[in-house]
Amino acid sequence: MTNAASSSAGGPSAGPAPAAPQASYPPLAGGQRLLGTVALSAAVFMNVLDTSIANVSLPAISGDLGVSTSQGTWVITSFAVANAIALPLTGWLTMRFGQVRLFVASVLLFILASWLCGLAPNLQSLIAFRVLQGLVAGPMIPLSQALMLGSYPREKSGMALALWSMTTLVAPVAGPLLGGWISDNYSWPWIFYINIPVGLVSAWVSWSIYHKRESPIRKLPIDTVGLVLLVVWIAALQIMLDKGKELDWFASGTIVALAVVAVVGVVLFVIWELTDKHPVVDLRLFAGRNFTVGALTLSVAYAVFFGNVVLLPLWLQTQMGYTATDAGLVTAPIGLLAIVLTPVIGRMMTRADPRVLVTVAFVVFAAVSFMRSDFTPQADIVTLLEPTVLQGAGMAAFFVPLVSLTLAGLPPDKIASASGLSNFLRITAGAFGTSISTTMWENRAAMHHAHLTEHITAGSAPASQAMSAMQGAGMAPEQALASVDNLINGQALTMSAVDIFYGSAVIFLALIAMVWFARPGKPGSGAPVDAGGAH
Repeated sequence: MTNAASSSAGGPSAGPAPAAPQASYPPLAGGQRLLGTVALSAAVFMNVLDTSIANVSLPAISGDLGVSTSQGTWVITSFAVANAIALPLTGWLTMRFGQVRLFVASVLLFILASWLCGLAPNLQSLIAFRVLQGLVAGPMIPLSQALMLGSYPREKSGMALALWSMTTLVAPVAGPLLGGWISDNYSWPWIFYINIPVGLVSAWVSWSIYHKRESPIRKLPIDTVGLVLLVVWIAALQIMLDKGKELDWFASGTIVALAVVAVVGVVLFVIWELTDKHPVVDLRLFAGRNFTVGALTLSVAYAVFFGNVVLLPLWLQTQMGYTATDAGLVTAPIGLLAIVLTPVIGRMMTRADPRVLVTVAFVVFAAVSFMRSDFTPQADIVTLLEPTVLQGAGMAAFFVPLVSLTLAGLPPDKIASASGLSNFLRITAGAFGTSISTTMWENRAAMHHAHLTEHITAGSAPASQAMSAMQGAGMAPEQALASVDNLINGQALTMSAVDIFYGSAVIFLALIAMVWFARPGKPGSGAPVDAGGAH
């Protein structure tokens, strides 16, 4: 195992410092490789699931703890901020403690934090335990990818990366489904307790298989100033994104202050990191065309994808009358084609141009968004499920080829930093996508509501007929007006969601042109093969 693979999905290593000596281990085979794959995938699924499973349980959590829903959102914000801060430290922590020790320790601490979250007697303690959970969750995803790549032969590295990516993309969709079912049938602490058996098995199997395959350890000076600046601007940015909609964005002095801190912090951070000998994040990677194009394309695409993942269940629950469980069932089939096609994409990675595969993925995503732009409040279950199932095909061809393209042509000692920085940008972009999509949904709904109400006048024949019919059915004039207003609200929110779906389709088509600015490289020359050098 190697430093080169250690942050393939997460935190950057200490940038331009020379690479550590690489330990060479043969790939796993047979039952050991299968068990290792399942154990690592389970840990990743548990981790990623936890970022979304709490969303649908917020009303239950807030009500049980006696706080408002807006106060309860800190359960989400605290985890997101802590996780974003911990992620870039993975490279340094790996070099200090070793991949296997750090991964297993992170899983065990994640279990402990989950247990404490379930036992939390009040909001303050729950937020504190969620901060701990977010901090220890940071290294789990990148290290699971590194260990997964080291488990497979070089020629099957594409398959390893494909299997790993499938869990990271399916889990956010499964989160609302599982969280809704638990909230509807049990109590909210169980969304945390379910991590305990999964994590224990994952940690035990991982340690049993990988403890003799530890990566080399070395000590490097930590970039203290860079780390402090990183913590400051990431925390300010994440809190701004999470609380912006609630506080009415820049109409709030708090949001303005957070924005100033984030902007000043990131400017100082960039200046410091470009001049420090051992930067915590190697920003010089942006000098490479493939990395810049690949990382930006991946980030924008993930922001749009994740924004839609959040918006669709919201629309189903608020406008279609779906329960949290039913809304989750509509979004869950996204994983069907992804599971079937991901192994095929993994095998194609050794001979196909990643740009072609990404183009296919974006065409599928655009088609899915165009299909959703025809949704109406009368849409039946088949109409809702068709684009969801189709989207799975795009997911299979989206993540792995883009990661491969982003890392293509980089020297092995830069892979860890490059993959970590790319993943950090992706997760941050997902936070942007969530905030932008939900805010636009409400803003455009208000606009559509204003336009629709312009037609509800005393001289409007359809409006007069509708009011007369409702009053004839026994409604008072005020009740009839309220009923009409509710109908208009529903139509306005649906029209707004349709606008966002249509805009998402246009963005996906535009990204096709963007990805072709990258150099093709040799087929299979990206992340899987380079990371395979870790063996």
